[in-house]
Amino acid sequence: MRVLIVDDEELLAQAIHEAFRREIIAADIAYDGATALEMDSVNEYDVVVLDRDLPVIHGDRVCAELSAAGSRARVLMLTASGRLTDKVEGFRLGADDYLAKPFAFPELIARVRALGRRTAEATPVVYEYHGVRLDAFRHDVFRDGTYIRLSKKEFAILEVLMAADGATVSAERILEKAWDENVDPFTNSIRVTLSTLRKKLGQPGIIETVSGVGYRIAAPVE
Repeated sequence: MRVLIVDDEELLAQAIHEAFRREIIAADIAYDGATALEMDSVNEYDVVVLDRDLPVIHGDRVCAELSAAGSRARVLMLTASGRLTDKVEGFRLGADDYLAKPFAFPELIARVRALGRRTAEATPVVYEYHGVRLDAFRHDVFRDGTYIRLSKKEFAILEVLMAADGATVSAERILEKAWDENVDPFTNSIRVTLSTLRKKLGQPGIIETVSGVGYRIAAPVE
C-alpha cells in the first residue's frame, strides 16, 4: 500500500509518516494542497490522508479535484472539527472516510487499511502460493506451517509480488509500492532485499527474475 499524507502541521505529518512506516505502509508527505494534487498526478496512491484546512489550495477543493480527476486513491479526510455538518460536506465533496482530530493512531491505521482494500484493484488480505501464506493485517508469513521472520521491506516486496497473482512486477513498480518518494531510483535495494527474502523463504524458490522485465511468483510445478 502507498499513502499520501497531506497536512501542513509538519510534526503531525511526520508522526503519521512514522506510524505508517512501522506498519509497513509506504507514505509520502505534502504540506499544502497544490503539492498534494501534483504528487497524486504523478504517483499511484491507494489512500490520501487529507487535512481539511490546508494552505495554497484548501483541502475541500483538493478532495473535489481528486474525485473529478478520477483518482483511484480513497480519501480519508482529517479535520479539527467533528461536527456532523462538516462530515456531511466532506462526503459530498468525495471523501470516503472522515476522522476528527485529535485521533488515535491505531484507529487511523485501521481506517487507512480498510480504505486500501476498497481501491479499484482491491485484493484479498491473505495470499497463499506454493505453501507460503502471507497475512497482510497480521504481518505474518508462514511456509508449510513454519513462521518466517521478515524485515519490513522483505514483507512489503513479498506482498506486492503475491498480490500480482503471478504477473510480472517491474522493479519500478516495486519501488513505487514498497518505498517512498525519497528512494534513489537507481538503488540496488530491491536486488539486495530480494536476495535475503529468497534465502528466508527457502527451497523450492518461489520468486522468479524475468530478465529485463521484473519479478514474479513462480508458476506451480505440475
